[in-house]
Amino acid sequence: QVQLVESGGGLVQAGGSLRLSCAASGRTFRMGWFRQAPGKEREFVSGISRYSINTRYAASVKGRFTISRDNGKNTVYLQMNSLQPEDTAVYYCAADSREIAAIGSSPLEYDSWGQGTQVTVSS
Repeated sequence: QVQLVESGGGLVQAGGSLRLSCAASGRTFRMGWFRQAPGKEREFVSGISRYSINTRYAASVKGRFTISRDNGKNTVYLQMNSLQPEDTAVYYCAADSREIAAIGSSPLEYDSWGQGTQVTVSS
């Protein structure tokens, strides 16, 4: 397991953009972003394999969000464009220490988690 630290959250108006970053303390394989809104379950947003060959997006963010990573910096990013109020949530970074290329959408498939960063989109 590694330690993950997210940054980049904040308050933005609808239609705006934010870029989230997640710095890992060591080497990771597949990484993902999840989010959790008040009263709702944690849901998958996007994931990326170690060498960025595979990416995956939730239908609700496809075409608006882009995931990327820089292995030299042990960092994964989530560029979020055209943000909408329904994107408001705490966003969590997750990492898997197993060498699996397929992008999992279940939180159970990741063994390291960040503390979360709040994203609030006003209408």
